Amino acid sequence: METNLFHEFEPRLVEEIEKSGTLKKIEPGEELMRPGMFVRSIPIILSGSLKIMRQDEKGNETFLYFLTKGDTCAMSLTCCTANRPSNVRAVAEEPTEMMLVPVDKLDIWMTLYPSWKTFVFQAYQRRFEDMLEAVDSLAFRKMDERLWRLLKKKAGLQEKRYVYATHQELALELNTSREVVTRLLKKLEGMERIKTHRNRIELMLK
Repeated sequence: METNLFHEFEPRLVEEIEKSGTLKKIEPGEELMRPGMFVRSIPIILSGSLKIMRQDEKGNETFLYFLTKGDTCAMSLTCCTANRPSNVRAVAEEPTEMMLVPVDKLDIWMTLYPSWKTFVFQAYQRRFEDMLEAVDSLAFRKMDERLWRLLKKKAGLQEKRYVYATHQELALELNTSREVVTRLLKKLEGMERIKTHRNRIELMLK
């Protein structure tokens, strides 16, 4: 395990994570969690990224936020502690490696290790801020602004100027139609904010 991710953890806690955790790798598009699924372990992202999606009753999805290196999912923490099924879908955005920690360790480590308690509380705080941003985006931003912000987030995951995503994939994440995404991409290109290439979108970042 890449222990330098956890330099703020007590050495004994790092040993326990290595001993009790399970290393898991998933490929882009592969699910880690889906609505209705009971979560039995807590993921800690070692590399790559997961996108968290919210589904409505008809199966339509909306992007909420990304989990990246060093993150854990507050949704999975909540589901584990309350023994409730997941109400979100977690999908790999890119090749992703994580450590899966058994749920029964959550409360034990909260008592034994102050650094774990801080880690969990910070995870809740970050995801709360992400959720506020998602609500603000849905409620107050136009679709072209939402698309631009999503493209920047995707590019930022790999610290590159390119996004490899189809118009249909972007439409699903924004809960809109492919035609709308195509039209807005043309608009952004006309504003010289992006350049479209075959199978990729280049962001014209200053």
